[in-house]
Amino acid sequence: MQQSNPRLKKAILQAVSNQLRINDPPETKETLDRLMAEGYSKQESMEMIGAVLTAHIYDMLKEQRYYDNESYVKDLNRLPKYPWED
Repeated sequence: MQQSNPRLKKAILQAVSNQLRINDPPETKETLDRLMAEGYSKQESMEMIGAVLTAHIYDMLKEQRYYDNESYVKDLNRLPKYPWED
């Protein structure tokens, strides 16, 4: 089983925190609030958002494409279902 990289996890969670702090995109805060209202802890909610962010970064690097805010927001709105789940 693969272990997570704690430095990478910290960096991703910092990126999520930055999105929340500057309210960009605003859907990050909306998603955090929604997930917490559904019973997830703040940490669990932040990690779910971070997983979506990580998936988008991975796809951008792999496919050499630019950030797609519309797609990111769509995937945030699907949480707790992840982008790679059907």
